Amino acid sequence: MTWRWIPPLTADGQRQMAVDRWMLAQQSGGHASPMLRLYRWSQPTLSIGRHQRQIEPHWIALAEQGHLRLIRRPSGGRAVLHAGELTYAMACRPRTTHRLTAYAEACQWLVEAFEALGVPLHFGAVKAAAAAQRGNCFASGTAADLVQANGAKRIGSAQLWRGACLLQHGSVLLQPPQDLWREVFSSPAPALEPLPESAVMEALQRAARDHLCGGRLQHQELSSMEWGEIEALGDPSALAL
Repeated sequence: MTWRWIPPLTADGQRQMAVDRWMLAQQSGGHASPMLRLYRWSQPTLSIGRHQRQIEPHWIALAEQGHLRLIRRPSGGRAVLHAGELTYAMACRPRTTHRLTAYAEACQWLVEAFEALGVPLHFGAVKAAAAAQRGNCFASGTAADLVQANGAKRIGSAQLWRGACLLQHGSVLLQPPQDLWREVFSSPAPALEPLPESAVMEALQRAARDHLCGGRLQHQELSSMEWGEIEALGDPSALAL
């Protein structure tokens, strides 16, 4: 099946989350091709997982001081600092609804991309229940995450299911800002060598074409009609602080 590649977009968190929710809604309608995109955030943003109820007071203070924005993701998981990274989003109907199997299959193209970059990754081993006790997504690596040989987490992913339809998105760390990371999480960023965005973007798109879509990856911008549908979804990503 041909996948649709939506070209990279730089925008604020509300718009990015609206596009992701729209992608899942298109799959639920049963008529759209699977979709994939990479994107950047127009300013440092802390996204909070769908089921994450504890919002740290100093996160609110940082937002009020203008150091970052706060937003809620449609998917689960813990807080993610979107700065010095790329975010991916994919919406499809996987061949299975078994969560771990779906994660493994949906992440294989990421593994292939970083293998091509000379950065081997493997799935984490921390139990999901233990990871849920941490406020920071990158504080631990579960079977949904990809880590390097030194144990440092490079990619954190999360899912939202609607019946047999899946939205999976994740954060690919390139060079996270150490000072802001410490301000937000009171700990250093993962010990990762910096990677150039252009090389990672190219490797991800090539791996998506060859290992996710079987060579059938069609570039298609969002149309004005589709943008109207996205804007009509409203803003459930806003946080009640």
